[in-house]
Amino acid sequence: MPKSPFPFLQFYTAIPILNIRTRLRPPFHLTTAKRHRFGSPTPLLSSPNRNYSADFRQLLPQKHSGHLGAVQTRGGWWSLRGVEASESSSAKPVTVWIALKRIWSLIGDDNWIVFLALGAMSIASVSEISMPRILTASVFSASRGESAAFSRSTRMLILLLIISGICSGLRSGCFAIANTILVKRLRQSLYAALVFQDTSFFDTETVGNLTSRLGSDCQRLSHVIRNDIHLIVRNVIQGTGALINLLTLSWPLTLPTLIICSVLAVIFSIYGRYKWWLDKLAFVSIRESAAYGLWSMSFLTLYRSTQVLAVLLGGIYIMNSRASPEQLRVKLQTLMGNIQFVNVSSLSFKDYRMPLVPILDHFSLSIQTNEVVAIVGLSGSGKSTLVNLMLRLYQPVTGQIYMDGIPLEELDTRWLRENIGFVGQDPDLFNMDIESNIRYGCPRDVKEEDIEWAAKQAYVHEFISSLPRGYQTMVDNDLLSGGQKQRIAIARAILRDPAILILDEATSALYAENEHYLKEVLHALRNESRSKRTVILIAHRLSTVKTADRIVVMDCGRIVEA
Repeated sequence: MPKSPFPFLQFYTAIPILNIRTRLRPPFHLTTAKRHRFGSPTPLLSSPNRNYSADFRQLLPQKHSGHLGAVQTRGGWWSLRGVEASESSSAKPVTVWIALKRIWSLIGDDNWIVFLALGAMSIASVSEISMPRILTASVFSASRGESAAFSRSTRMLILLLIISGICSGLRSGCFAIANTILVKRLRQSLYAALVFQDTSFFDTETVGNLTSRLGSDCQRLSHVIRNDIHLIVRNVIQGTGALINLLTLSWPLTLPTLIICSVLAVIFSIYGRYKWWLDKLAFVSIRESAAYGLWSMSFLTLYRSTQVLAVLLGGIYIMNSRASPEQLRVKLQTLMGNIQFVNVSSLSFKDYRMPLVPILDHFSLSIQTNEVVAIVGLSGSGKSTLVNLMLRLYQPVTGQIYMDGIPLEELDTRWLRENIGFVGQDPDLFNMDIESNIRYGCPRDVKEEDIEWAAKQAYVHEFISSLPRGYQTMVDNDLLSGGQKQRIAIARAILRDPAILILDEATSALYAENEHYLKEVLHALRNESRSKRTVILIAHRLSTVKTADRIVVMDCGRIVEA
């Protein structure tokens, strides 16, 4: 086989044009004398000459006939049954120029698109070649202070950039259109040849093989225009222009440059032949590659679909209140109990019929870890609002609340409430035994010893032990006094071992029965607990919180004394 001057085109040089005369047996459904859509007379099934002989070129559009045969090196990938060729039955390789001529004839009347692409490419190449010289002139003119020359060079450079960009885009678009036309007409010609084959031909050729020829093989031919011709013409124009620029700039520098370029050309020529051989090997596995590509696309589609489905289901869960955005918030490993209110303002939401009334007005307070802080004030001064804000029952209008230096809204709400113990003014007991009431709400498994320890911390163990059934005594809200219920509720909160314990008027009934218990409970909470704990006491009388480390007096949403 003669060597092609362009090794990367060698794959496409074996496209023989055979003057094929084939005996066609008409398909069963062609039983009328209609003209076929390719323009050839259709034989009648009742014709006396059953073995109808026709020139194959008459069965195809005239300007596209003769391009069928092989699309692979050294012969055909399938042979037409009953071929009577004047030449040898095997395809003869042709030169690259003949192959390009045949490709050119396939484009036909649309060759002006190729001319337009070549013209745009030439203009873009000349513009790109001229840019370095103009850029150099602009730099030197700027260094000499020649503003007029610099302005002129800059305008010229901008103009060349615009022209190069427009022509490059036009070139790419025209070559893409030419590729589409080439592949379309090649497939039409090949399909026309397949339609008129005998049934025995399809018995020997597989559907996958024929589909591959119509699909991937024809598509490979488009690389001739899109890559090969495009690169050859552009490199020739740019190389010639660069050589002229180099000669005008410094002819002594031209000789070593040409030597280096010649060596590189030889290296790339050898590499091109080797790459062409590798391309043939890759072409053998094209079906496997197509299968892998189909698998990759399917897997990627499945992966993206899973992401979309996850987002969709998450949104539905949030809309149906089955999940909240707060569940995706931050969870600290351990809550230390350091609380900061910074310029917090809040409004009243108690009665929707009344206008909103400001409760907290730029409230600022810092509570340290393991500190007992008492907050006192008259009703409506904002004490309970602070608790509601810490539990994230409401959001502050302005300002920020920090827990261990992290903004409160960035923490997971459920985790936050698990680490905060709260005892209200009128706690509720469930209709069950005392042990179950104390155990209720504890997220961990506890033993009887832990329950007794929590009861001792709340100074309710002696009272429970005095009952006939002890911790197994059934209780409800009506059997116990207010002070007894509050101490059981405090024991329930202590058993959870929270980092922050809030007693919101929780000792109001306790003081009436045994006021001395308050000092003992606070002492136990601070010094006898298993871990450090921040305690916040909410009260409306100063006399009840004298044992606290710090007393904060509030009035009208502000701190008046601390």
